[in-house]
Amino acid sequence: MRDPYDVLGVAKGAEIKDVKKAYRKLARELHPDLHPGDRKAEDRFKEVAAAYDFLSDADKKKRYDAGEIDASGTPRAERTFYRDYAEGGPGTRYSDPREFYRDLDGMDFFSDLFGGRAGARQGAPRMAGGDVRHTVDIDFLDAVNGASRSVAMSDGKRLRVTIPAGSEDGDVLRLKGQGQPGFGGGPSGDLLIELRVRPHPAFTRKGRDIYSEVPVTLGEAVLGGKVEVATIDGSVSLTIPKGSNTGSRLRVRGKGVPGPGGGRGDHYVELKVVLPAQPDPDLTRLVEDWASKHPYTVRSGT
Repeated sequence: MRDPYDVLGVAKGAEIKDVKKAYRKLARELHPDLHPGDRKAEDRFKEVAAAYDFLSDADKKKRYDAGEIDASGTPRAERTFYRDYAEGGPGTRYSDPREFYRDLDGMDFFSDLFGGRAGARQGAPRMAGGDVRHTVDIDFLDAVNGASRSVAMSDGKRLRVTIPAGSEDGDVLRLKGQGQPGFGGGPSGDLLIELRVRPHPAFTRKGRDIYSEVPVTLGEAVLGGKVEVATIDGSVSLTIPKGSNTGSRLRVRGKGVPGPGGGRGDHYVELKVVLPAQPDPDLTRLVEDWASKHPYTVRSGT
């Protein structure tokens, strides 16, 4: 892999927050779902994901910035060794010294020492595979109520992912063993899926509570009544108290976001008094008469 900082388009040694910001931008632009059949975009997406996976590992980033490892994670001294000796044949200046032992009477010294080639492989260090990061955009109601989604990975594989009820923007789901394969029999890494929740046109969320605004007529505000109000579970009938005003807030208990340990938050409905779209002569006369007999102040200092 080439320089991960160049891949993400950030300055060398950039802070992780800048790395993450650049990754999110590129991931949105290059995601395979947006470029079906585009091999170049898919390869670029894989390169960006690999660069982010590398730099988001604090230890790897620190060692890479210090020049201790290269972009593949290999210690630079180790790469120098193989570069120096890879081209030479047995007995030459640039040969791998281990070749010397393989040439002694046709014997493989290291093979015998470690119990054959299979034994040498088994004796290799076990290394866990790297984690793979992925982002998924989900609807507001899917995050609140929970859902199951099919997610397309950069390698073309599709996974069925369960989104827990009550999920929030920025939550990360971990799928064990779905990351990069391990080395030497080591376990595979994990798949880390970051959720990005789309805003809802009517609902907002604060913690476990849901908020919405409901328009009411002048008559409903003054005289009270019942109105249908949308919640995350569907419509409910809400009683408007007499004398309600714009900004009055009513609570619908237990219609908020499910909690991880059970229970739910509440839904708060803020009223907004709306006058008729067209001026009404009867209403105008009524208010003129009422205002002349019942003056009151709503602005301080006047």
